[in-house]
Amino acid sequence: MKKATITFLTIFFVFSAWMRAQTIPEGINHLYAKRDKSAEGVFKKLLEINPNNLDAIYWLGQTYFNMDDNAAARQVYEKALATNGSAPLILVGIGHADLLDNKANDARQHFDAALAASHTSKGDDPIVQTAIGRAIVDSKTGDFNYAIQLLEAATLKDPKNTETLLQLGNAYRKANPGEGGGEAFKRYKKALEVNPNFAAASLRLAKLFESQKNWEFVLQYLNEAVVKDSRFSDAYYELFYYFFYRGNYPEAEVQLNKFIESKTPETDPKDQFLYAQLCWARKDFNCAVDKAENVVSALGDKTKPKVYRLLTDADFQKGDYVNAKKYSDLFFQKRKSDDITIYDYQLRADIIGKTGGTDEEVLNTYLESTTVDTLANLKIDLLKKGIVYFRDKKVYDKQTLLITKMMDLKPKPTINDYFDLMKSYYDADNYGKSRDVALLMRDQFADQVYGYDWSFKNAARIDTVKRDSIAIPDAQKLYEFSQKDTVKFRNQYFNSVRFLGGYYYNARDKENALVFLQKWHDVDSANASAIQGYIESIKKMSSNPPGTKPPGANPKGTTTPKTGNSKTAAAKKPKPATKKAVVKN
Repeated sequence: MKKATITFLTIFFVFSAWMRAQTIPEGINHLYAKRDKSAEGVFKKLLEINPNNLDAIYWLGQTYFNMDDNAAARQVYEKALATNGSAPLILVGIGHADLLDNKANDARQHFDAALAASHTSKGDDPIVQTAIGRAIVDSKTGDFNYAIQLLEAATLKDPKNTETLLQLGNAYRKANPGEGGGEAFKRYKKALEVNPNFAAASLRLAKLFESQKNWEFVLQYLNEAVVKDSRFSDAYYELFYYFFYRGNYPEAEVQLNKFIESKTPETDPKDQFLYAQLCWARKDFNCAVDKAENVVSALGDKTKPKVYRLLTDADFQKGDYVNAKKYSDLFFQKRKSDDITIYDYQLRADIIGKTGGTDEEVLNTYLESTTVDTLANLKIDLLKKGIVYFRDKKVYDKQTLLITKMMDLKPKPTINDYFDLMKSYYDADNYGKSRDVALLMRDQFADQVYGYDWSFKNAARIDTVKRDSIAIPDAQKLYEFSQKDTVKFRNQYFNSVRFLGGYYYNARDKENALVFLQKWHDVDSANASAIQGYIESIKKMSSNPPGTKPPGANPKGTTTPKTGNSKTAAAKKPKPATKKAVVKN
């Protein structure tokens, strides 16, 4: 009986060792290859045989992390913790979940507890160190230098552990983006020396060269990965995008089919999104919508925001603005801060405009776009679209708000920016603010005509009746500037001398009236005869006190003094034709 018992135990331990050696690595390989469902199946089968298989529990949780299901992973680890409270790998798993939930302090406590529980006279357990390194690398805000410290220590104790070498390469890349590539390269190559068929290391080399935009090596290492493992799904996934982003859609479809076949019998409704992208790129928007809606039907609330983004755009391209609005609403409800792009706001503003949204909704969409964490020039380009939108609708107050916001984003606004702001106020009949901007243009761009010209035009509309009218000094400055080149600035010269001639004529300032009427006469051949009559008439006048109206009519084309509400009178005067500033700075 004793002998039989010993024989049974021997068989049990051999079988257990076989299961550990063959099945855990098999599940991990599925995980590396992006066959998450297959990995989940392997680890669950192991747990059916032995519910306390801590390795299987640990890797099942890692599988759920790979599926972006942090809640499921935490549930697996917390359940195991209830019966295995000091199991190091389980403590690491909880810490991993903490990191992904932005609980860095809680994570560190769990990691420290795991190290303490596994510590022996030989030091820390390299398997636990590797697991902690993996957890940190998987996060966005972990202490990557600490991960390097742990993983380097682990390699000293177990230099042939490919998982440790893989995570160490990843840690170097994350700790020093753009600088850690050399160290990462060494670790990935070392993993391949240990196991030449380790396809995961070839994939990481491809991603390393992708960050360097070295496309020849990207393709080389992706192809190398699928040669090492013809069912390495993640490499086919990357190959799909490699060709997709280069517009080689036939080859992208080939790789997509290989990706899906490599996961057989596993199926994933999310794979239909890859087909939807391919259809969208080919401008087959009906196909894109059908494929993406299948994903929504299958996943429900678990649908990723990117699926709603594609549906929004595809429906918009189809001209189905109602459904585009529905999916845009869903995208903005479900998106996270790092999901959003400047284009999402542009598309949303276009959709709102097409579906009868209010001007306020459109304005708020453009203004909210400036909160996106992206380059200022991209925000400015989008605001320009909003500026054109409101300009075309003649909604000048909102156009003005967007121009002001755009100028705030620029370190040094150009004269064209000031011109657009000034003109927007002018078109809104807000001549006071329009003149204020024109005066800024005149001060900051003193060698350009636009500030002089438009401060005068606005001043003439604000007040043309008082003796100390602001239009007089503005007209005088415009006249002085236009004298620099009376051919190039003929219109400005003409407008200023005509205005000043009329003003001094009305004011019975004979000396100035004759000067400016003569200048007017010299550049207005069409009305030269009539103007000469005014000149002859004023020569015969006696000088009256300023502001006294002389007998007879005012010169044709000059401003006639008005009484009553000057703003109402000015508003009835046709606005002059305008030209946008086109100055190169």
